[in-house]
Amino acid sequence: MTIPFSYIIKNFTARKVTSLVTLTGIGLVVFVFAAVLMMATGIEKTLVATGTEGNVIIARKSSSGEITSIIDRATMNVLLTTPGVATASDGTPLVTTDGVAILNLTKRNGGMSNVAARGVSPQVMSIRSSVKIVAGRMFNFGTRELIVGESCEKNFLGTHIGERVKIGSDEWLIVGVMASGGTGFDSEVWCDIEQLQQALNRNQSFSTITFRIEKPDMLEGFQMRLARDPRLNQFEAETEKRFYAKQSETMSIFIRVLGIFTTLIFSTGAIIGAMITMYAAVANRTTEIGTLRALGFQRSSILYAFLAEALVLSLIGGMVGTALASLLQFVSISTLNFGSFSEVSFSFAMTPDIVITAMVFSLAMGFVGGFLPAWRASLMDILAALRGG
Repeated sequence: MTIPFSYIIKNFTARKVTSLVTLTGIGLVVFVFAAVLMMATGIEKTLVATGTEGNVIIARKSSSGEITSIIDRATMNVLLTTPGVATASDGTPLVTTDGVAILNLTKRNGGMSNVAARGVSPQVMSIRSSVKIVAGRMFNFGTRELIVGESCEKNFLGTHIGERVKIGSDEWLIVGVMASGGTGFDSEVWCDIEQLQQALNRNQSFSTITFRIEKPDMLEGFQMRLARDPRLNQFEAETEKRFYAKQSETMSIFIRVLGIFTTLIFSTGAIIGAMITMYAAVANRTTEIGTLRALGFQRSSILYAFLAEALVLSLIGGMVGTALASLLQFVSISTLNFGSFSEVSFSFAMTPDIVITAMVFSLAMGFVGGFLPAWRASLMDILAALRGG
């Protein structure tokens, strides 16, 4: 015979306090676990979204990011004449030659952090169509003017329109605020690449070249031309989305490993709590267990019943923890991206995979915490149990 599920549910009301404590512990652990996964996913989504479909970026091989990539001016001129670069209606190549430097600015909540200053070419807005000016105006090329990302303006002092930022030995005027829909560009400041090179004495070098490719299927041929040309084989070309996705890998792996390690420590406490709760349930219902056995219920039924109680408790706790974690989607934070050595703002991102993983994790805690007490209950002798132990 199988013990009715309603019997399992009713037993929770007999031990409300211990059940609530266990449920809370599991819920908090699942909340932390889901939050860690949401943080790593949020960084990945932010940086992947930074890339634009149809754009190809060229950087030096083995560079860890744009800040460590160097392309000299002579090589840039060769690359710009390589077949496959799309052009505007007037024949102008759709290319931006970027240079990236690091600024040290003061955060509004205290402390200092790095901000990426990106020098760009005049065609940049045509290439990166997700970037829009939302306040003020675009900077004038040939001048010491800047536009700042909306996340940068929000998080750092001295970044409002009309204020000035020091680059090199000069003060640069902020004339506009840009938004890119939550991508990594929202955490940067942009200016004229030629002016940035002069200010930093880098007149002969760039960080990356980004261009719109004529056709997506031309990328492989473009990569082969780079590999065959002795002047260009130290550089590699890949889609802009793939390039920025790689920038998130180190950071997201670090967050996941650190977060999961911390979660496992917390989960040990939650498992012990679940185990104590279930052992208490077995001790308080010894006579009841003997009665069930005397009525003909098998040992396996007793085992499944108590194990089901632990799983239901952990399932509810997991649902509560996941629901609380989902509220983090409305929160934006910023941290230092290891790939770019600069601050990046992002939002927590909840996905179906995270929900499933969190629920499986909570059920695993319930199973580990409930199995031994359930096994003990199933092994009780009928007569000893009827006598109260």
